[in-house]
Amino acid sequence: MPVKDQIHAQIAGALAGATFPIATPDDLIAAFPDGANTTCRVGDLKMTAGEAGTLLKPSDFPFKSATDVADVIVSRAGL
Repeated sequence: MPVKDQIHAQIAGALAGATFPIATPDDLIAAFPDGANTTCRVGDLKMTAGEAGTLLKPSDFPFKSATDVADVIVSRAGL
């Protein structure tokens, strides 16, 4: 499975228990199991939720699902 798909799956999985819609960046970070320190890792690539949050724009909100969040982060990360 490509790195992009693995990271996408990890982000979506980390948010599986979150309540959507999520309307703010702070609410999104809080929805991750370890907050900003939640880490997705594939081989040598590592990304925390805090780092991923810097890729988001106010216009991205509200997010309607974990898949939506993962789609935007993976796309903007250039994976």
